[in-house]
Amino acid sequence: MPKGRPNTMNNYGVLMHELGLDEPLVTPLRERFLQPLLALLYPECGGGQLDSHRAFVVKYALGQDLELGCHYDNAELTLNVALGKAFTGGALYFGGLFQAPAALTEPLEVDHVVGQGILHRGGQLHGARPLGTGERWNLVVWLRASAVRNRLCPMCCQKPDLVDDEGFGDGFTREEPAMVDVCALT
Repeated sequence: MPKGRPNTMNNYGVLMHELGLDEPLVTPLRERFLQPLLALLYPECGGGQLDSHRAFVVKYALGQDLELGCHYDNAELTLNVALGKAFTGGALYFGGLFQAPAALTEPLEVDHVVGQGILHRGGQLHGARPLGTGERWNLVVWLRASAVRNRLCPMCCQKPDLVDDEGFGDGFTREEPAMVDVCALT
């Protein structure tokens, strides 16, 4: 079975599409539940136009990945759910939107609680403190809106040159996606 790294920073984990869980689990989660909610919460960054994702599970454990340094996500919005197991430490911390990591002096810290998720903008500086004990598994879903990223790449903040790719690629498309009608939801 093929095994890609979840992202460039985590060494331990699995991509949901490699397990065959994109279509039966993650796509319906994005389309039926997250997109209508995020259309209301984050309309300015594509919440109502989410048309692709990259989903993966990452593992933190002693002798493996213990923490995750300051970074941004390759996404307009991110869902991070603590799946388990028992652990101490490993709080998430957040800075500002597209803030330089060196300027992060007073981050907001949030304990990651098993069974709970955190939604945030992909461009919000964040990381994870070192794990103290145990193992922590997280489901991370990078939610992407091609209508936003086709105009401005979230990683380099420049207009992208589009290249054809199979599947979701990095979430860029040549056509404009449909938008969720927020008025119909209220």
